[in-house]
Amino acid sequence: MTQKVAIIGSGPAGCMTACNLDKSFDITLFDKSKPLKTLLPTGGGRCNLAHAEFNFKELAKNYPRGEKFLYSVFSRFGTQETLDFFEKIGIKTYTQENGRIFPISNSAQEVRNAMLSKIHHCKFKEEEILLIKKLETGFEVKSNKASYYFDIVVVAIGGKSSYKMLSALGHTIIEPKPALVGLVTKPSFKELQGISLQNVLVKSEKTQIEGDILFTNNGITGPAIFELSSINARKELPYEITIDFLNKEVDWQNEFDKNPHKELKNIISEFMPKAFINVILKDIDLALKGYEIKSNTKGLINNTIRNYKILVKNTRKNGETVTSGGVSLKEVDSKTLQSKKIEDLYVCGEVLDVDGFCGGYNLQNCWSTGYITALAINSNV
Repeated sequence: MTQKVAIIGSGPAGCMTACNLDKSFDITLFDKSKPLKTLLPTGGGRCNLAHAEFNFKELAKNYPRGEKFLYSVFSRFGTQETLDFFEKIGIKTYTQENGRIFPISNSAQEVRNAMLSKIHHCKFKEEEILLIKKLETGFEVKSNKASYYFDIVVVAIGGKSSYKMLSALGHTIIEPKPALVGLVTKPSFKELQGISLQNVLVKSEKTQIEGDILFTNNGITGPAIFELSSINARKELPYEITIDFLNKEVDWQNEFDKNPHKELKNIISEFMPKAFINVILKDIDLALKGYEIKSNTKGLINNTIRNYKILVKNTRKNGETVTSGGVSLKEVDSKTLQSKKIEDLYVCGEVLDVDGFCGGYNLQNCWSTGYITALAINSNV
């Protein structure tokens, strides 16, 4: 008899599983919204498919949670295998200087269409799954519309609904926390809202991150802050960070000597925006001329710009693109993505306690774990 497979969640991980399952299976994908809808906004609509890191151990280092677990996954389906898969379904790619990989079309819609065309033989049900029940043989899957029976179930949907279902089946859920998110800080930097700085150095205990930041109405965001928030996702709030806004050595005395009759704010504005200087150095007389600046003022300028203390009070509400947390990796077989608690139950994608940095890493987790899930189901029959 044909085995029936339910895939709960028609996002990247769920559709990747469906794409690679043998066509002999009777496959049904469930989702309360349209398939691969969550793919459309990724990469600003361009779909940052992957990152150009082809060593699986180096690739796994970009996941604050899940690095060791992903060794087995990425060693069999990493960046190159991902690019080969998309090439086969008609998606050619290019790599940016920063290593991010996009489709040549710069269209997430094209990627969505190509994937969906590969799984046109599958059934799609726009229903919300409420319960998964293990039976003596197979599973009962109950939605908001009906009950169904399947031999194999794949859970590939993130969020509270899937955690509740899996918790009811005996799985441990690591409490979700926002990651890749902006920070609410003291000071709030409200006066600097919309100003960005490039290549600053952000420090938090032993962590040091170089990158760009953007000031908001209540704190800071931007690539460097997203990475920091990911690393510190499970750190107790509040905590202190230090920012070196300049992130390079400047011989200030030389600058003052070269510009003896220029005002201090105009000298420093060669290195950073005036609006930023007016706020960060508000306790210094910025109208001082170069020749008037004493050594103690010079020291204060340098220390303030390069060693600025900030208190992180919270994460920005509804700002996260990813959460840390999910199904405990101790309860999932990294070689098959099968539950160690329940036979024929598989867990992949964002529902796992795996999260990566910006740059295609979170989609890579979905592609790779989705593929390995399909491989395991195919070989288990």
